[in-house]
Amino acid sequence: MLDMFQLKKEIKSFIVKRLRLTDVSPESIGDADPLFGGGLDLDSVDLLDLVVGVEKEYGIRIASASEGREILASVNSLAEHISRSHSSA
Repeated sequence: MLDMFQLKKEIKSFIVKRLRLTDVSPESIGDADPLFGGGLDLDSVDLLDLVVGVEKEYGIRIASASEGREILASVNSLAEHISRSHSSA
């Protein structure tokens, strides 16, 4: 079982590093903050980059853009998806 607190902390660092967000610190990203259309205000290019990165980093498959947008809606939703994927593996 994954430690959710640690996983969320890791995800925030991953997002900042993967997208080269120089003006954002991992600590400033709230667990429930929307990553798209508010919050970090990421765009579709960022979504694609994160999907590829998440698939590589966490070994999970995201089948479509709409699924990616749902999974990557927030740090909470991504952490929950990763946790579910790893517990069913």
